[in-house]
Amino acid sequence: MSLFLLFCLLSASVLGQTDKVKSVNRATVIGVGKSLLTDTYLSPLQYTGTNISILTERISDAGIINDKLLLWQQFSLNTAFTKNPSSSSSEYYGDLSYNVAGFYPFVKANNFRFFAGAGLDASLGGIYNVRNSNNPGSLKTSINLDIAAMAIYNWKNFTFRWHVSSPFVGMFFSPEYGQSYYEIFSLGNGSGTIMLASFNNYLALQNYITVDFPISNVTIRTGYLGNYYRTDVNNIYTNISSHQFVLGFAVESLNFGGSKIKKSKFIESVYY
Repeated sequence: MSLFLLFCLLSASVLGQTDKVKSVNRATVIGVGKSLLTDTYLSPLQYTGTNISILTERISDAGIINDKLLLWQQFSLNTAFTKNPSSSSSEYYGDLSYNVAGFYPFVKANNFRFFAGAGLDASLGGIYNVRNSNNPGSLKTSINLDIAAMAIYNWKNFTFRWHVSSPFVGMFFSPEYGQSYYEIFSLGNGSGTIMLASFNNYLALQNYITVDFPISNVTIRTGYLGNYYRTDVNNIYTNISSHQFVLGFAVESLNFGGSKIKKSKFIESVYY
């Protein structure tokens, strides 16, 4: 009971001041769709199947550039279960990734806002082919600097968002064609497997379109998520793409603590 009274007093103190506290937009969605895998290190064939992913997002005030810059973060777990054209073999794909970017508002007119920015992405994953015996797996890991853009439009009770990002320089791992992972990691013959990523050998794009709308006391987030990844290096061609329908929930939250309580500002959403 005393903790509840303390929370009420702190909330009243925050809302009783003239400044504002900007809330944080958080969302968790699950995506289901189709995936296409091609990795010539494992097989010359294209494998197709079901893609399932879970994403968590966080959009907050970065607290710099007159509180105009937004900080966007995304954590995702992506999986795919695929088969070759004759259904005689399977490939499994998994990837764990983290993206962060800062967005500056270049256009703000009525209910429309357009942001552009840059950030960083890091991922760790791979493809496993059940048929191969000597080299059954292909490691996929990278770290990149990204460029990104985001547009948000409010219409009645709906919030539409388009978000696109792509790496422009970074590093990624790739063996030579026919080079075994035993040779790389056990024998130490890994020279030339860390590659400089640029548009000529590494292309990746995330295209994310969402719609938020309230139902009673819950905000639903749904939309489309498209991922495209292609590398062409060391005589190995890789293409991983997916198209997913996503569905989940979005919430606005306040973080009480430290200097944020002392500033005692009003609530202002960075998203809606």
